[in-house]
Amino acid sequence: MKIHNDLLLRVARGEKTERPPVWLMRQAGRILPQYRSLRASLSGFKELVETPHLAAEVSLQPVDELGVDAAIIFSDILVIPEAMGLPYEMIEKKGPNFPRTIQSSLDIQNLIEGENAADELGYVYKAVEITVNELQGKIPLIGFAGAPWTIFSYMVEGSGSKTFSKAKKLLYKEPALAHQLMAKITATTIQYLKRKIAAGVSIVQVFDSWAGVLSPAQYETFAIPYLKQICEAITAVPVIVFARGAWFAMENINQLDCAVIGLDWNTPPEVARGELGNQRVVQGNLDPCFLYASGEEITAATKEMIRKFAGHHIVNLGHGVYPDTPLENVKTFVNTVKEFKY
Repeated sequence: MKIHNDLLLRVARGEKTERPPVWLMRQAGRILPQYRSLRASLSGFKELVETPHLAAEVSLQPVDELGVDAAIIFSDILVIPEAMGLPYEMIEKKGPNFPRTIQSSLDIQNLIEGENAADELGYVYKAVEITVNELQGKIPLIGFAGAPWTIFSYMVEGSGSKTFSKAKKLLYKEPALAHQLMAKITATTIQYLKRKIAAGVSIVQVFDSWAGVLSPAQYETFAIPYLKQICEAITAVPVIVFARGAWFAMENINQLDCAVIGLDWNTPPEVARGELGNQRVVQGNLDPCFLYASGEEITAATKEMIRKFAGHHIVNLGHGVYPDTPLENVKTFVNTVKEFKY
């Protein structure tokens, strides 16, 4: 299907464009009143994720409300461990919790992996198909998955954490087991992304949300090789790699066969350009908290960011938009980008 507004895809391919494209991580979510209304009518977050027509509805909400240049399928990175045989629950105001975690070699051996695990996620592919059909080629749809290290961290830790010390302990004490688990997660993630692409997404993003808790040596050993496998396996559409907090690994990330490198708000544009070069396509990186500022300040900061990146740039925040961000401020951010001309 021809995509009418293909600005995001053109930039991802390295083409020059009249302006940068804009979308937001977590744009489909609690910043929108229609999302909050829908959530209030359901039993919980997982019902929304696992019901294709509802996930599609939420994916489409910011398209009309915000006028962004891409939709992103509403889902959760933790569908991967669940498909592998490690179910999770989403506890309101606390986050994810795994009743069972990976603690031994036998736990890893018992996991489902690859195509068999990807087969369990038909509800995600159906949501993609519905969303693509509803978009009718208006803008591209982004698919996503968690990076192997981030998924590993939840499967071993069992929940969110400030330190992920249990997960990191496994890297130090039993590195061979850690690599076994990483390999299974990676094989499953590749098949999952390929099926999302077959269902209709035009570009994919790999979220390494907890990259910043690893040391440079650990990241090079336990994260980069598996990101490399994913980037080399996904060739049908562009790949965005977003490793939050991994400023120390920028040289390694730059060597990945990905189309776009996502940047968090701790990496100044001039530093990113110095490390990556002017032709590398980057995404980001305004501090999400800047959207609490006045409209005039948001407009000025957004324009300054775009000018500093000087092209080959997908405008986004340096992480997901926070739930209590004023909707009008999000619109100011998006509209500033849409009115910008190089």
